Amino acid sequence: MSEEHGSSSSAAHRKAAATRGPVAVAIVTVSDTRTELTDKNGPYLREQLAAAGHTLAGYRLINDDPARVVAALEELAAGDAQVILFNGGTGVTARDNTYDALATRLEKILPGFGELFRMLSWEQIGAAAMLSRAIAGTYRGTVVVSTPGSSAAVRLAWEQLIGPELAHLAWEVGR
Repeated sequence: MSEEHGSSSSAAHRKAAATRGPVAVAIVTVSDTRTELTDKNGPYLREQLAAAGHTLAGYRLINDDPARVVAALEELAAGDAQVILFNGGTGVTARDNTYDALATRLEKILPGFGELFRMLSWEQIGAAAMLSRAIAGTYRGTVVVSTPGSSAAVRLAWEQLIGPELAHLAWEVGR
C-alpha cells in the first residue's frame, strides 16, 4: 500500500476528490431536549466544516420523531447538500427513532461506517458501544451519516471517520 491508510487506488480517489472543491454538508441534530442554545454538536460540526474548507448547506434541530427525520432527509437531499450528517436518536430507547427512519430510506448502506464507529467506540466506552445504531449510506445521490448524539460520539465520528473521508465519500457518490 502506498498510503498510510489505503491502497494506491484509494489514494488516487482521494486526490481526485480533493480537486472538486468544498463539499456542501447539512447538519441535523435530532433531540427532544436540546435547543439551538444547548446544541453543542451543530456548532462543533460547523467549525470542523469551516476549518476543512467545506460549506454548510443547512442546519436543522428537530425532535426525535420519524416523520420529522424523514422530512429533514427529503428536504436536505433535494437541496444542495452532498452529505447530510444526522446526530442523535441512534440508541435503543423508545424515543430513539433516527436509525429506523433513515434505514428504511437509504438506497445503499455503508455497513463499514457503523462497524468502524462501534469498534472505535469500544475503545472509549467498552461494551456499551453495542447499543449504538450508527449508520451511513446513500439517498438520492447524497451521502447520509447518522451518529449518536453525545458530543464524544460526534467528535469521534468526525475526527476518525467522516472528516478524513468526507471529500472522498462525496466524490464517490457523485460520480
